[in-house]
Amino acid sequence: MQISDLPYPDPGVPDARSGPRFLWWLGRGQLGGQARSLAWGLVHFCGVAGLPYTVGVGVEAVVDRDGGGLLLAGALLLLFGAAISAGDAMLHRTAVTNWITAAARVQQLLARKTAELGSALTRRVAAGEVTTVSTGDVEKIGWFVEAVSRFLAAAFAVVAICVGLLIYAPAIGVVVAAGVPVLALSVLPLLPRATRRADLQREKAGRATELASDTVAGLRVLRGIGGEELFLGRYREASQEVREAAVRSARMWALISAIQVLLPGALLITVVWYGAVLVRDGRLAVGELVAAFSAVATMLYPLRHFEEIAQAYSFSRPSAARAARVLSLTRTEEGAEGSTAVPAAAPAPGGDLYDPGTGLLAPGGRFTAVVCGDPDLAGRLAERLGGHPVDGAGAAAPVLLGGVALDELPLDAARGLVLVQDKDPVLLSGTLRELFDVPASGAVTAAAALDAARCGDVLDALLQSAPEGVEDPMDARITERGRSLSGGQRQRLALARSLVTDPEVLVLDEPTSAVDSHTEARIAQGIARLRAGRTTVVLASSPLLLDRADRVVLVHEGKAVAAGTHRELMRGEPRYRAVVTRETEEEQRSAASGAALPDVPDVPGVPAGELTGIEESA
Repeated sequence: MQISDLPYPDPGVPDARSGPRFLWWLGRGQLGGQARSLAWGLVHFCGVAGLPYTVGVGVEAVVDRDGGGLLLAGALLLLFGAAISAGDAMLHRTAVTNWITAAARVQQLLARKTAELGSALTRRVAAGEVTTVSTGDVEKIGWFVEAVSRFLAAAFAVVAICVGLLIYAPAIGVVVAAGVPVLALSVLPLLPRATRRADLQREKAGRATELASDTVAGLRVLRGIGGEELFLGRYREASQEVREAAVRSARMWALISAIQVLLPGALLITVVWYGAVLVRDGRLAVGELVAAFSAVATMLYPLRHFEEIAQAYSFSRPSAARAARVLSLTRTEEGAEGSTAVPAAAPAPGGDLYDPGTGLLAPGGRFTAVVCGDPDLAGRLAERLGGHPVDGAGAAAPVLLGGVALDELPLDAARGLVLVQDKDPVLLSGTLRELFDVPASGAVTAAAALDAARCGDVLDALLQSAPEGVEDPMDARITERGRSLSGGQRQRLALARSLVTDPEVLVLDEPTSAVDSHTEARIAQGIARLRAGRTTVVLASSPLLLDRADRVVLVHEGKAVAAGTHRELMRGEPRYRAVVTRETEEEQRSAASGAALPDVPDVPGVPAGELTGIEESA
């Protein structure tokens, strides 16, 4: 494959059982590119290997005053020079192509895995690790893949030089042939230690980067409590640990490089000394000595690739292991690679959504609200309802939609049926029109979704900040992650985007936590109106949303323990009332003794029934 053909139509199914297996899989996937690189490498290095022989022929021709031999040496020099130049240029081209295509394949695999797992990925692997794999690790993996062909060509050139000297000048060729394996294998005992030091350096660098990211993310809070100097001191310590680890790693690689210079130099001195003795004794011609000297000097170039392949593998092995770890993740424990299960057929429209793990039932076509006392439990439940078990929940029974397990459906089908909006939805930069350019049924327009989410003031704010000439708020641009908007404005835009998709089942986790009560009441009304006849599940504890729901379910300690309308549960379920109104134990005892709940005042424009429980929580 050429660079112009990227991206791959299908990057394939990787062998993610281990780092080395993953590297081997990548190499097998590029056999054509590796073969081309190896062929041009052989042309280049064979030209390099032929230079010592050419020098020997030329010297012998001068000594013997042989004009024909001198012409032959000149012709060989031109031939080998052309081979070196053309081979080097094409070797570089094909090697870089291999590097880029390998890196692109890994990035495509990671992007596909990220899309498959969604937000569950960062609950199973740290977000920083995913970022490291998709940037720095990808480069190291590509480096090793492209270095393999150059190393094989260099190894062939070294063997060819040794064999050529054994044939051309056997007396001195034996010394060279015996010394080269020592040069090639001399650094092997040091590689494990160098690898460990490099791994330690990367580990400490990763910790320092994570600490820096956390500090920057919480800088405003840290300044508020005067803690920036404390965290700055921690980062200084982590940075110094990284520096020390880098120095120790560099020392080991410097030692390896020094050995790669010292031993070839020792071999060169040995060849010259021994060759001079042979020439003096008449057992070796001057041209043969010059050829042997040139061969050893020339051999230093291909021998550098032995050190490079060792470094490339040492750095790429942990990178490949991290990539394999991410790529081995599956949607469910049963969905591992190699599974022969046949995907289930899509359920009939209007089916009930049922979670066997908690006993939660959301009837099809109705608005169901779920109250959880634990916000983390609510987030995990939202993920489960989307068919993505997290935090080791893969062993639990799968969520059913219309009697069909969601995790047995093809990924595209499952995501087309159920949409989950979590607590912190992300708004990508671009125009508002681009934000709403998402897969949708077409039954809900962007205008209707924006009206239901009460985004009128958001449209006005975007239009006011838009450049001159922009008259339609849909053409106004949203900055990265919607930073120019308030938290409530971002939340409402994300809700409108979810509404416009019009999925079979919509799961919303605290969709109005950042808006005021008046706006929240109208949003609740808009959701109920726009989602009429469609299955909607809202995880919230706001009475304004709960009173609009057709059915409310209380999940306590991981189990659905009560169900009914908001008012029924307020009257008859103390645990529900404690969560919704934030009652203290004393207030719960008073309610149990028959004390009347306080009257709820009217709010202009909002029916009084929507505010049930507001006063109790005040």
